[in-house]
This record gives sequence, structure tokens and C-alpha cells, in this order.
Amino acid sequence: MNGPEVLDIGREGFFVLIKMLTPVMVVGLGVGLIVALFQALTQIQEMTLVFVPKILAIFITLMLVLPFMGQALATYMNQIMALVIQGQG
Repeated sequence: MNGPEVLDIGREGFFVLIKMLTPVMVVGLGVGLIVALFQALTQIQEMTLVFVPKILAIFITLMLVLPFMGQALATYMNQIMALVIQGQG
């Protein structure tokens, strides 16, 4: 296995990681912005107010996208194992 093949495997790994983390990060960002806007409008400056809604939203998102995340990771692992079986790894 030469350098470009290793870089292709690494690049694919990063794409799988980004695909898996994007929904969770977007929901966390969205909930954080909504709570921050609510705090700014009501002038409630409680620092812990952000954590509970964000944790709940991220937990619900993880439960919804966990099958997708598992499928993406399993597909990547099958590709890696196919390369190992072929003797290229």
C-alpha cells in the first residue's frame, strides 16, 4: 500500500466522521442560539439555562440518527476489511 492509498483511506475516515457528527453539532448550535436569543430578549442571564435544553436536544438527536451513524461506520469498516482481506492493508 502506497502513500496515496493511505491518504484516501484517511480522507474517507474524516468524511465518515463529519457525516456522523454534523447532525448533532447542528442541533446543538441551533438550540444554543435559540436559548441565547431567549436570554437576550428576556434579560435572564442564567449561565446554566443553556445546558438542559441543549443536552436534551442532543440526546434526542442521537437517538434519531444513531442508526444512520452505525450504518455509516459499518460501511466504512467493511471497506477497510475488504482492503485488508485483499492484502492491500
